[in-house]
Amino acid sequence: MAWSENSRGALFMSLAMAAFTCNDALVKSVTPELSIPQIMAVRGVMATLLIYCVARYMGVTLSAKAVMHPLVLLRTFFELGATLTFLSALAHIEFAAISSIMQALPLAVTLGAALFLSEPVGWRRWTAIGIGFLGVLIIIRPGPEGFTPAALLAVVACCFTACRDLTTKRIQADIPSLAVTLFTSLANTVLGAFLIVPMGGWQPVSTYALGHLAIASVLVFAGYQAVIQSMRTGEISFIAPFRYTGLLWALVIGIFAFGERPDAYMLVGAAVVIGSGLYTFYRERKRQGIATGKAAAAPPA
Repeated sequence: MAWSENSRGALFMSLAMAAFTCNDALVKSVTPELSIPQIMAVRGVMATLLIYCVARYMGVTLSAKAVMHPLVLLRTFFELGATLTFLSALAHIEFAAISSIMQALPLAVTLGAALFLSEPVGWRRWTAIGIGFLGVLIIIRPGPEGFTPAALLAVVACCFTACRDLTTKRIQADIPSLAVTLFTSLANTVLGAFLIVPMGGWQPVSTYALGHLAIASVLVFAGYQAVIQSMRTGEISFIAPFRYTGLLWALVIGIFAFGERPDAYMLVGAAVVIGSGLYTFYRERKRQGIATGKAAAAPPA
């Protein structure tokens, strides 16, 4: 049975979420030992070498012209911002909580597409976007009792990631995905190495931490490739809901690996965010169906 482009895009997105969530868990497990920049640098070196070897084996052309494309550079900037803010938040808040906040990403992508790409968004989807971000507020609980600065960093990371995904969609298809992945990984490595000294200095890396980061580098590589292929293969409105599979992984890992017990605020907020996101995708699919029907009914010129 032949898979449609949307089906393949959804599969790639589900695989990317599994890879990224497991990577995040491994990274969180070593944050008590290493600083965020050191984690970025150590993991980045291993990931970059892995990506380079795979690219050479597959005969992918790694030209400087491709990675110096303005959209690739812009995507890399957003990726660096997302990585730095997300890992900083990951070190200080519960694993399932940060994953719940990141579930607002599809809503942020829809918002960005409306504001910057002039995609039509009706009042129903604007309402859903507003309700979805209200769900994020429920999760982070602004106020002296529930709010932490790290939760705000997670929100910023969500915005950076949305900008990255929107930029990825506009990168020309003739630029190899592996070239984009390699450049992104290298940039993360360089940024991490640059920030090590001003953010705590180098700490000895134990075998435990090195092993976890080695596995994480493989998962980062797999996640990068899968998400790029996903954004290039299917329609954003169809594949974006499959990001929510990452929350299922995060809840299970948070409970069994970190001994977390999600509270009612987090569960209610996550449900509001996911429900709002699913409604926006339903409206988008309906809008596309109406547009397709009108085009089919129009008389030939």
